[in-house]
Amino acid sequence: MRDSAASGVSKGVVLLIATMSSFLTPFTGSSVNIALPSIGTELSLNAVALSWVATAYLLAAATFLVPFGRIADIYGRKRIFQFGIVIDVVASVFCATAHSGAWLIFFRVLQGFGGAMIFGTGVAILTSVFPAQERGRALGINAAAVYAGLSVGPLVGGFLTALNWRSIFLLNACLGLVITVMVIWKLKGEWAGARGERFDYVGSIVYSLALVSIMYAFSVLPALWGLWLVLVGGLALAAFVIWEMRQEQPVLNIGFFRNNTVFAFSNLAALINYAATFVVGFMLSLYLQYVKGFTPEHAGLILIAQPVVQVIFSPIAGSLSDRIEPRIVASAGMALTTAGLVMLSFLGSGTSLWFVVISLVVLGGGFGLFSSPNTNAVMSSVERKFYGVASGMLGTMRLTGQMLSMGMALLLFALYLGRVPLVPEYYPLFLKSMKTAFTISAAICFAGIFASIARGKTHH
Repeated sequence: MRDSAASGVSKGVVLLIATMSSFLTPFTGSSVNIALPSIGTELSLNAVALSWVATAYLLAAATFLVPFGRIADIYGRKRIFQFGIVIDVVASVFCATAHSGAWLIFFRVLQGFGGAMIFGTGVAILTSVFPAQERGRALGINAAAVYAGLSVGPLVGGFLTALNWRSIFLLNACLGLVITVMVIWKLKGEWAGARGERFDYVGSIVYSLALVSIMYAFSVLPALWGLWLVLVGGLALAAFVIWEMRQEQPVLNIGFFRNNTVFAFSNLAALINYAATFVVGFMLSLYLQYVKGFTPEHAGLILIAQPVVQVIFSPIAGSLSDRIEPRIVASAGMALTTAGLVMLSFLGSGTSLWFVVISLVVLGGGFGLFSSPNTNAVMSSVERKFYGVASGMLGTMRLTGQMLSMGMALLLFALYLGRVPLVPEYYPLFLKSMKTAFTISAAICFAGIFASIARGKTHH
């Protein structure tokens, strides 16, 4: 293994490339959320099918993230990172040319496959290069890039949607090409903390099947076969845990959860936080454009309130977590996020625009305080050779939380709306499903405060 010093790579170069990749995926996701009504109109998609345009990406990325994190630790994090960027570029071009909902969802799956390679390696490379005393600041800057992508996405996505929603995917492909050139030109050397170890194929397959079964079940509940899928997924997950505990070189070291309180509860806190908050962008995009009648450009301008605040708070929170306990900063963020979700649960057809914006500002402040300290706690709690797996596990918690959040939206749409187009006569039912989603999310996030506090001390 060669580290950054041996390969002559500066920390600034690594931070720039990791930051660019961290900007890319949330930018695309938030842009696509704004474009969903236009995509639904052109491709004749109902509310449930529109949910799958967002969910398909998350399902594929969550399914493969931990296996790719392990592969990156064994064969090289830069190599897997580069493959992921290339696949994301190709899939983006295919998404831009899709002429049916089924093909668009399929290409989103392919895009998620590449995203899993990016998520599982970018933060791991960053953590490999920066020493512990500087890591919080670097991760804070990286988290700010995520929120910058979320900020710019709705704004740029709104204007691109006014031209043609397909241009969003073409822009994503161009950004991916820029990152590819940067990696080839500037990112020399390799990081492989577990080089020579064996990859657990059986565990990876069982893990992926379990996750797909559970996540897909959310889209078909309350149908009986959806319950069967949950049962099958749960049994597969139990089998995965038993199998991994017996392996010398597992794809996921279960001991991280059994013997490392900081790692276990920090990941649980991330899962809860994303499960509670990801539905906000999706629901508000539909609310602002359908119920409030805003154009995509105007809806995008409103939605940037949350991530702009996150961009401001993330580096500050990351730096604070280098000096004081991450759990204190992250738990305060979780509490503020809960307050923002409670405010959103009161939205209705007559709610003023200022109330929406203030709610998003509160939510953004909470999320900005939570994310980078929580990431710092996870990455600082494991040895160097496990950075890829730890990054992959944290990314899986994020994506699984987002999947659960979208699964809740799918389930509520199925219960309140059914497979109908979002036309004015169904707006009251949509509002009921949205308010229910925000109420459930606030309760979940409130419980997450205690998971965040329970992680214990990170600094020793």
